[in-house]
Amino acid sequence: MSFLEVKNLNVEFNTTDGIVRAVNNVSFSLEQGKILAIVGESGSGKSQTVFSMMGLLDNNGHATGSVKFEDQEILNLPNEELNRIRAEKIAMIFQDPMTSLNPYVRVSEQMAEVLVHHKGISKSDAIQQSIIMLDAVKIPEAKNRIRMYPHEFSGGMRQRVMIAMSLLCHPKLLIADEPTTALDVTVQAQIMHLMAEIQKEFGMSIILITHDLGVVAGNSDEMLVMYGGEVMEIGKTERLYENPTHPYTQGLMSAVPRLDDTAEKLITIPGNPPNMMLAPVGCPFSPRCQFSINSCSTEMPNLSKVDEIDHLRACHVEIEELS
Repeated sequence: MSFLEVKNLNVEFNTTDGIVRAVNNVSFSLEQGKILAIVGESGSGKSQTVFSMMGLLDNNGHATGSVKFEDQEILNLPNEELNRIRAEKIAMIFQDPMTSLNPYVRVSEQMAEVLVHHKGISKSDAIQQSIIMLDAVKIPEAKNRIRMYPHEFSGGMRQRVMIAMSLLCHPKLLIADEPTTALDVTVQAQIMHLMAEIQKEFGMSIILITHDLGVVAGNSDEMLVMYGGEVMEIGKTERLYENPTHPYTQGLMSAVPRLDDTAEKLITIPGNPPNMMLAPVGCPFSPRCQFSINSCSTEMPNLSKVDEIDHLRACHVEIEELS
C-alpha cells in the first residue's frame, strides 16, 4: 500500500469559452518520508493536480479519477470530511505568503486560529505552541515577533511563517506550491535547506511544486515532469538529471544555467505552451518538439518503462534518436 496513490486524475474547468482540460490521466505514487518534485512550465497542470487532491478547485472545476491517502479515497470528499484531513494530515504552503497571510491580522492570531480550530485547545496554549514552531523554522526572537503583522516581516520570513503554520498540526504530508517564488537566490537556498531539515525532523512526505529545476536538485527523491496537463517523464531525481529521456525534460535541463557553461545565451525551448482549451490530440509537446514524428500529433503515447521499473516516459520517439 502506497502512502499516496493518484490514478487517472483528470481536472476540467467549464468556462464561457469552453472546457479547459487542465490535467489529463495523471498517475503517480508517493512513499512515506519521501519528497516528490512536480516540475514543468507555468500552465502545465502542476498546481491544479494538487488543488484537486485538497478539494481547492474553483467552483467551475471538476476532478475525476482516484486519490488515495493512507488507503482512503479523498478525491471529491465533502468539505466537512476534507477539513478533518486538511491541516491535521495534509497541509499546504501556497505560492505567495503575502497574499496567503491576512495583512490586517497579527501573526499570533492567524497561527493560533489553526490550532484552536483543528485541535480545540485554548488560545493561550495555541500561541505558546506557535512560538515553539516559529523557533523551529528559525525565526529569531519568535516570542516577540509573533505579535507582529505580516508586512513587518521580510519575504523570506513570511515564507517561514507559512511553513510554521503548515506544521502546527504535525501533518504527514506537506504540499509546497512554488515555495521559493519571488525570493532571491540566497533566501531560496535557505528555505529549501529548512524544508529538508524539517522533513527529516518530522518524518513527513513532501510534494514540491516548482518550475525551477535548480530548486529540485538535491532536494527531492523523485521527479515528475508535466507538460500540457500530461506526465511526460517520472523517475528518481538523480536518474532524470543524469539521463533525461523525454525531449521536454531534455529541454528543461538544457535551459538551466550552468557554472561550467561559457555560452553567452541561455538555451530556450522554442514555441509556446498549448492552449488547454484547444489542446493537441496527440502529445501536447509535439508542436515544439524537434524530434516529433507523425504519430506524435495524432496519439498521446503511454508511459512506458525506460530501463528500470521506476523510470517512465511518454514518448513515441526511440531514446537512441534523441541526440
